Amino acid sequence: MGKDVEHMTIMTAREKLDRGELSAVELAEHYLANIKSNEKSVSAYLEVFDNIKEQAKAADEKIRTKENVTALTGIPIALKDNILQVGRYATAGSKILEKYRATYDATVVKKLKQEGVVFIGRTNLDEFAMGSSTENSAFEQTTNPYDNNRVPGGSSGGSAAAVSYGGALVALGSDTGGSVRQPASFCGVVGLKPTYGSVSRCGLIALGSSLDVIGPMGRSVGDVEILFDAIKGEDPLDNTSIPLKEVKGKTKQRCVIGVPRHFMEEGIDDDVLLNFNESLEKLRNLGHEIKDITLPNIKHSLAVYYILMPAEASANLSRFDGVKYGLHVDGKNLLEDYTKTRGLGFGSEVRKRILLGTYLLSAGYYDSYYNKAQSLRELITRDFTDVFNSGNVDVVATPTTPTPAFKIGEKSDSLSMYLADIFTVPANLTGMPALSLPSGLVSRDGTGLPVGFQLTALHQNEPVLFALGKNFLGEV
Repeated sequence: MGKDVEHMTIMTAREKLDRGELSAVELAEHYLANIKSNEKSVSAYLEVFDNIKEQAKAADEKIRTKENVTALTGIPIALKDNILQVGRYATAGSKILEKYRATYDATVVKKLKQEGVVFIGRTNLDEFAMGSSTENSAFEQTTNPYDNNRVPGGSSGGSAAAVSYGGALVALGSDTGGSVRQPASFCGVVGLKPTYGSVSRCGLIALGSSLDVIGPMGRSVGDVEILFDAIKGEDPLDNTSIPLKEVKGKTKQRCVIGVPRHFMEEGIDDDVLLNFNESLEKLRNLGHEIKDITLPNIKHSLAVYYILMPAEASANLSRFDGVKYGLHVDGKNLLEDYTKTRGLGFGSEVRKRILLGTYLLSAGYYDSYYNKAQSLRELITRDFTDVFNSGNVDVVATPTTPTPAFKIGEKSDSLSMYLADIFTVPANLTGMPALSLPSGLVSRDGTGLPVGFQLTALHQNEPVLFALGKNFLGEV
């Protein structure tokens, strides 16, 4: 199969599968061979499933009989380990859920099973998706396929790394503050954070309920678009899901791209900023207009996020108490059961955010912090909405991250780690879709490391992002 498979997209795979030039079993075996060659150094997976060939044979049978064959039938997919698949372990990267097996399928998994995909395995993540480097996993350290001394990003670092080295054709992650886009940028792949509510959260282990969304990763915009189209849609099991609407203007030949340059004045590496400006110039040469814009309150995004997210995490993680499911550690009484289970089951970053969130929600500080953060969130959203509607801007462009992938252990203090999310958190606060595109390499220690170019659009304007992303990457 060789290079034909290495550079395969979903559509080229679909053509070969449908013509009989390639079987789903052969395609799965190719990715399993890549996993065997790379996993020892990268550790993207927590588990590679034992029934991959059986899944692939079932897909081949569907293709042979032409029974409900879709673009994704027989396509190998990796799944972040905070998305439930019935009968499978779902640990969220935490010791407290180490032995937990899911009792039902997440809605996205149900949809993908109907498509006839081949699930390759569970990918590693920061514990309960709390992190930007996958260093907070309770089980293993995933590394960056471009440089094994560096992080793959997080929290969906395992999914991004698996796609990057060819351990899956596409993957699903979850994005609370950049957890799909930031690792996509670090690992040189495409990552989409969809409109909040466009993809069901049913079966996603919650971190921040007003921020979380499941998002696809792939090597091309086309692959990400196909996977998104398969998982999107309103779900009666998720009361935050929204009905889909038809978006006009998705085939615009000329887009207006807004650039908040005031938001990039400090904290960004010089070569990353140079790459960003070169990416803008590339779009200008493709016929698009570049327009400077102002987002007055975007500077508060990171502070707002790190108030709202720990508060929501504190509430969501209260269910892990050693009684209902997961780890249980005996104490002298019920209270000691709780404290011992949570103390031993949760890692340090999770405990830190639970404590912070509980403090922020306490009677004396709720109004001072949480309510003020919610008010600022509304102002940030209004700034973006005004730019799109009144400023006649189609997308807002920023770098995905201020730096390329950093070394493992380099950002040991929380503040410097949190700053890695500075360009990604606004999309989660506003609920708007954002797409990270690989935009080239910058050099560190003699190695070329990927950087990303991020485009954000108005709610449910994913088609605009896909069209512009394909134009940027030269996809047909």
